[in-house]
Amino acid sequence: MSMTPSPPPVASGVRPAHGEGADPDRAFGWLRALGPGGRRAFAGAFGGYALDSYDYFALPLSMVALSAYFSLDSGQTGLLTTVTLVVSAVGGALAGVLADRVGRVRALMITVSTYAVFTVACGFAPDYGTLLVCRALQGLGFGGEWAVGAVLVAEYASARHRGRTLGAVQSSWAVGWALAAVVYTLVFSFAGDDLAWRVMFWTGALPALLVLWLRRRVHDAPEATAAREHSPRRGSFTAIFRPGPDGDRGLLRTTVFASLLSTGVQGGYYTLATWVPTYLKTDRGLSVVGTGGYLTFLISGAFLGYLTGGHLTDRLGRRRTIWLFALLSAICVLVYANIPQGANTLLLVLGFPLGFCMSAIFSGFGSYLSELYPTEVRGTGQGFTYNTGRAVGAVFPTLVGFLADSWGVGGALVFGAIGYGIAALALLGLPETRGKELA
Repeated sequence: MSMTPSPPPVASGVRPAHGEGADPDRAFGWLRALGPGGRRAFAGAFGGYALDSYDYFALPLSMVALSAYFSLDSGQTGLLTTVTLVVSAVGGALAGVLADRVGRVRALMITVSTYAVFTVACGFAPDYGTLLVCRALQGLGFGGEWAVGAVLVAEYASARHRGRTLGAVQSSWAVGWALAAVVYTLVFSFAGDDLAWRVMFWTGALPALLVLWLRRRVHDAPEATAAREHSPRRGSFTAIFRPGPDGDRGLLRTTVFASLLSTGVQGGYYTLATWVPTYLKTDRGLSVVGTGGYLTFLISGAFLGYLTGGHLTDRLGRRRTIWLFALLSAICVLVYANIPQGANTLLLVLGFPLGFCMSAIFSGFGSYLSELYPTEVRGTGQGFTYNTGRAVGAVFPTLVGFLADSWGVGGALVFGAIGYGIAALALLGLPETRGKELA
């Protein structure tokens, strides 16, 4: 049975309704230029990724309480993040294939439902083993949501402002992160730690409401759907690993270097996203409310970084923008992790540029990975490369966890800077794609 109504027919060769006379260089002109169908797709992807973020951060924010409840060491708590990210590679790859075979919206609904169900299940875990399994299964949905949503919106957006459009979708991660921080502050202030961490996971049921709306209101971009459905290679794993004939690069080189790029960026990012709350509470001795306040600066910087990075990726190009913020992110990590004890005001202030840089680097990912692959394998290529990066990058938080006992969390955070160096090197093997039109 079809899960979404069929989109309205569109004449061959006609792009979805863009523009409506809007100037994309005016404030929010890029949003008006998407047209009604594109704006609904944007809202669906934005909401899905925000709630994906919310469900993800239920764990890092509850990590201290979980560690005490189950008597875990740092390595075991780090493994909870690692297993989520490793399994997300499988979920992302499967979701990408699904998006190419059954459509972007249907795949988006499946991923959102999956991560919602297993986030709630985490809250009922009676022991560490059960929690680890539920967190792994959550990764199946967590891994696929962003790649599918990004492709859905990218196929509505024009080349002129695809970067800022996908950067705005990416900014929803900060919105979900902020919502999680607010709920964390409230829940842990009014409930004991043994109950509060469960409540955090139970609130992960919110995405179920989004699924109902997606089913009724959002459709795939018609022209891209037609191009995908007439291709015999749609959703083919072998296609993204096929070398080209007669010196043509094919997609093998693209897949290898895009996966390496994603590994570096996400290794750096998830190191910080996982361990900064613990760093603030253990190494810096902040209270629940104090940690929430410091995270406000970090998250505010992240939100503006997503939006700014999106504009820059349209103006400077995809490769140049990612390289710039890889360098700045590495510098910020090294400075932030080495702030002397007692200089908590400096720690507070530097949270803003740290959040800004580590998020701005992601703004170009949605447009860049979409533009690297043809329509019939766009979901497959983006899902595989982005989530392979998540899985391999997941080694970084685990290393921090095992080294935290001897180095301290702050000292171990320097591994995040290594990730950004890997990302910068990976760009040497990838082309610039700014200005490329998508079917």
